[in-house]
Amino acid sequence: GGFPLRFGLFFWGNGNLPDKWNPIDEGADWTLSEQLTPLSDVKDLVTVVTGMRIHTANIYPHTSGASGILTGCNLLAFEDGREDGTFEVPSLDQLVASYIGGNTIYRSLETGAMPGTDGYSYNGPNNRNPPELSPFNFYERLFGASFREPGEDGVVDPTLALRRSVLDAVMRDIDRLNAKVGAADRRRLDQHFTGLRELELRLARLQEDPPNLASCERPETPPLEFLDVDGRHPIRDIHRAMADLVVMAVACDQTRVFSHWFSDPLNNKVFPEATMGHHSLTHDEPGEQPQVNMVTQFIMGEFAYMVKQFAAIPEGDETLLDHMVMLATSETSKGLTHSFDEMPLVYAGNACGALKQGIHHRSYSGESTSHLMLSLIRAVGVSVPTFGVDA
Repeated sequence: GGFPLRFGLFFWGNGNLPDKWNPIDEGADWTLSEQLTPLSDVKDLVTVVTGMRIHTANIYPHTSGASGILTGCNLLAFEDGREDGTFEVPSLDQLVASYIGGNTIYRSLETGAMPGTDGYSYNGPNNRNPPELSPFNFYERLFGASFREPGEDGVVDPTLALRRSVLDAVMRDIDRLNAKVGAADRRRLDQHFTGLRELELRLARLQEDPPNLASCERPETPPLEFLDVDGRHPIRDIHRAMADLVVMAVACDQTRVFSHWFSDPLNNKVFPEATMGHHSLTHDEPGEQPQVNMVTQFIMGEFAYMVKQFAAIPEGDETLLDHMVMLATSETSKGLTHSFDEMPLVYAGNACGALKQGIHHRSYSGESTSHLMLSLIRAVGVSVPTFGVDA
């Protein structure tokens, strides 16, 4: 029906419990495992992939895994000798955005559900895309004064053209400035001016008529602030408010690529009914770690909510979810050991029939997670021969 393909990433930190995650049955008749029971209402819309592992080096707990799963490359050490590092190449979402994100107001959107979340969306080394953490601010950015529903006349901001002309003047100074700086500064300047060029394109598109998509409408304004629930951060309320906005942004074709950072690697947020932070639980809870299990189930329930919201948007004779794929994953499997084996991988949607849906697929060879990433990004129109260093 001519609807565009979309790609989304749902990421959470600190992994899972593989013994309680991996389904026993395979194929279309698979049975939900304990940690996947929250997906019961969307079982036919998702595919679970197990048995895969990250093949890159596991040097820095959590962040090495984030780089391995999202780029297929080793974490790049900081030049000043600090521990940890940065991504050597663009992250999965930004790779996709470079191919399919150029025709919308926003090349990509990054969001989060918890305070202090940094996200791991990278344009390249030391160039991170920080997520928006306030549903109200996110609403104002997407659906505020500059937003027009299909068929709505609205008023185009008369200063947009002037702002574009100012950017044009700045861009003419690039060559002169680049001639005076070293290679490292040229890379930084290139990142900066790339951002300016994207802003220029965004301003131009704000002056165009919005795409005529029947399901696009202005959502309700979320609260300016969310109150704590039983003295704790309202994770579910903020996540669902943000998820609703992301879904409508995609439905309105404001973007075709998004990354939602439900929680960061190494995060120690206290989830509902938990007695301590998530990361602490993965290392300090004894036995079979029932609270870790509970937190993973909570996260899968919120992923299921987002899947349902996409599936509820009609597009032609199908749904928005039919025209996209959304991957849910983490930076490790078992948080206690920081393991790269048995990585948690589940995706929703079929990308216009390019992907199988409603099955459990298991790899018995320790296959690289990069192979799955390559399949997913090819399904949404990214024509590349490989992903990462070992695919």
